[in-house]
Amino acid sequence: MTQALQELIGMNREDMAAFLQGIGAESFRLGQLWHWVYQKGVCSFDEMTTMAKPMRESLRQSLTLKRPFIVKDMTSFDGTRKWLLRFSDAQEAEMVFIPEKDRGTLCVSSQVGCTLTCSFCHTGTQKLVRNLTAGEILGQLVLARDMLKDWTNPPIPRKITNIVMMGMGEPLYNYENVAKALKIMMDSEGVSLSRRKITLSTSGVVPMMGACGEDLGVNLAVSLHATNDELRNKLVPLNKKYPIAMLMEACRTYPGANNARRITFEYVMLKDVNDSVQEAKALIQLIKGIPAKVNLIPFNPWPGSPYERSSDEQIERFANVVMKAGYASPVRSPRGEDILAACGQLKSESVRLKWSERQQELQ
Repeated sequence: MTQALQELIGMNREDMAAFLQGIGAESFRLGQLWHWVYQKGVCSFDEMTTMAKPMRESLRQSLTLKRPFIVKDMTSFDGTRKWLLRFSDAQEAEMVFIPEKDRGTLCVSSQVGCTLTCSFCHTGTQKLVRNLTAGEILGQLVLARDMLKDWTNPPIPRKITNIVMMGMGEPLYNYENVAKALKIMMDSEGVSLSRRKITLSTSGVVPMMGACGEDLGVNLAVSLHATNDELRNKLVPLNKKYPIAMLMEACRTYPGANNARRITFEYVMLKDVNDSVQEAKALIQLIKGIPAKVNLIPFNPWPGSPYERSSDEQIERFANVVMKAGYASPVRSPRGEDILAACGQLKSESVRLKWSERQQELQ
């Protein structure tokens, strides 16, 4: 029986060192291996030219550089690109690349499906299947760099400049794997992304928020969407476990939050639900004293969704109230709506395929 290969993408320095020690390799090989995997993004061991052929063969016999399998690659009329990815057990998730004039943002998934069932979110209609591993989370960035030819050295300029953990799933319910992947991304001798260019979005898993700030120090975005518990219980059921008062306290004490590093509150604009001027005023009172900005997100419709998007005029009225109170309140332009790649629209399109059919496509 053939022994399964270990996945190299997702290994941190400790993992690599332990593996190399196990095959009797010299300690300096760690730096070489790290460089080839996370700085050069090689797809085969033959490309690791600083290593002798016997060493490369030893690696090939035990390790794999395999990326997630691309089931579908879609490009929107606005340049947004969405990939449906399949992993080794035939489970699927999606990632999205959003190009802009001054940056390129990769939206990364942390779970297959989602456990939160937020009523306005398409992803929430797909039940949670499992957490993604650190390798599957990091593999999304590696694959995106492959597809965008973004491994140039020196990077002039990088196409992917920012990472947002805003894809499928709740990152703080898969914290161990998310943290491991993000630490590899932030390593200065590898992928080398600044923590200031990484944003983790949570629906409010209060007990994990402080650890995230202390351990990772990345930007925090909070999916708020309502200013009172009654409404938020309906929109974000997690609120029943961690109500708004607890969430706001966790935001006020988030490590590193200051005027230069504000917490972003995400607020999806739902017609006649949470978009009144009164709600805008309540929002101002709710976030008072927190270094913050508010991202207003026009609702992105999906098949069967129970909500409608607020009118442009109502969104503008809401934004003006928030801005006059001294909070930046940019209105996020919907991107990739035609390929269901916009905020709240992600859901594995082939979720109804039998597992056996998906497994067959991987062969």
